[in-house]
Formats: sequence, structure tokens, C-alpha cells
Amino acid sequence: MIEAVKKTAIPLMMILTSCSSSSFMKTVDHIDLPRFMGDWYVLGGRFTYMEKEVYNSIERYTWNEKENRIDVDFTYRKGSFDGTLKSIPQKAWIHNTESNAHWKVSPFWPLKFDYLVLDLASDYSWTAIGVPSQKYLWIMARDWKSPAPIMSEAIERLKQKGYDTSNLVTVPHRWP
Repeated sequence: MIEAVKKTAIPLMMILTSCSSSSFMKTVDHIDLPRFMGDWYVLGGRFTYMEKEVYNSIERYTWNEKENRIDVDFTYRKGSFDGTLKSIPQKAWIHNTESNAHWKVSPFWPLKFDYLVLDLASDYSWTAIGVPSQKYLWIMARDWKSPAPIMSEAIERLKQKGYDTSNLVTVPHRWP
């Protein structure tokens, strides 16, 4: 039994310690939550271990009025465009209600991680999401077509803000 606890506790502690730093907390000044809700195509970033080899990845935000939270559904194809369709449901709560740009996201109870809306196009066509440790970064857009100019703009703006933009990978998209 002790061995089983160690096998679970060690990876969990690694996750907790990698996301617990409070070094980068700059977000956009304000987001209009209803406008932010909906589908976002993940174009690129620095991802968690669960997001390796993803294709056609979409992050979907839905306001859950009854629970006063955001229901998050991350869907993707694993390994190829024809790979198994996977879904990772999560829950998010607005941590900073003045800006609506700092959330607490829970992939499962009892864990909650900081989720920062680092940048956002004025027309809500793309966004960049990060974490205080700068370990992870997601650049997403409302449309999956023409990702290069969006990625370039987001990367340049993030660099100006001081957020680490090294070691990014892109997500392949192909839709009917």
C-alpha cells in the first residue's frame, strides 16, 4: 500500500511544485466573459504532459450560471488527425472579478491552478493563456486557418510583456 501511495504522491507533488510559483501575474486589464466564452482552437504553446502529440485541439469555455463557474472542455485527436478523440473536462472559477483575467482551473478535485489571460486581441480573435511559473503557454484563436500571423503577433506581444516564448510547438489542424 505504501508503494501505491508513493507512485501517486510523487507525480502529484511534481505537478503541484511546477505550477506553484508566483513570478508572473500580469494579465490583460479586462475580459468580457460572455464574449470570451466559446470555442478556441489551440494553435501552439508549451504544453502539459497530457497535451503531447495533439491534433485538432479545441478548448471550449461555457459559462455555468447555476454553479457560477466556467466549464472547460479540451478536446483533441491523439497522435494523428485520425487518432482517438479525447476530451479533458475541467472547471474554472474567476479569481480576479475586476479583470476576469485570472482564473483558478481544476482538472480534478482538490487541485486548482492559476490560469492567466496574458493577452487578447481587441476583436477577441486570439488569446494567449499562461501560468505564473511561465512553464506553460497556450496561444489560441477563434479560427484555425492562417495560424502563422496569429502566432507571430502573440509571440511578439508576449515578449514585450516579459513572458517566456521559447520552446513553443504548434498544433496541426485540418478540418472539413
